[in-house]
Amino acid sequence: MTENEISSKIIGAAIEVHKQLGPGLLESSYEKCLAFELTQQGLEIKTQVAVPVQYKGIKLEVGYRLDILVEEKVIIEVKTVSELAAIHKAQLLTYLKLTGIKLGLLVNFNSLKLIDGVKRVANNL
Repeated sequence: MTENEISSKIIGAAIEVHKQLGPGLLESSYEKCLAFELTQQGLEIKTQVAVPVQYKGIKLEVGYRLDILVEEKVIIEVKTVSELAAIHKAQLLTYLKLTGIKLGLLVNFNSLKLIDGVKRVANNL
């Protein structure tokens, strides 16, 4: 399955979660529900994946965690903010670079229409 096919499934699952719950809950609630929806679709996921930092050849475990990794190909960062900011995109881009993954999705569940809260971020290795 390609990154684009996976991202389409992710967006569909996120829309379903948003339809069921609406905006206004904690990130952790949406993350758990989205993880459930993705596994129901048969996708392999990992949640709260540790992301070490490589610094001058040393691997440092410094507490970074990405929210959901899908099929080892797409990172999802779940947000519940009034609007996505440049720092959210920068965070996801950093995770993409640190992991070598090409595609990530920022999903802000605090949107009236979920699709307005979804941003694709590409790592142009």
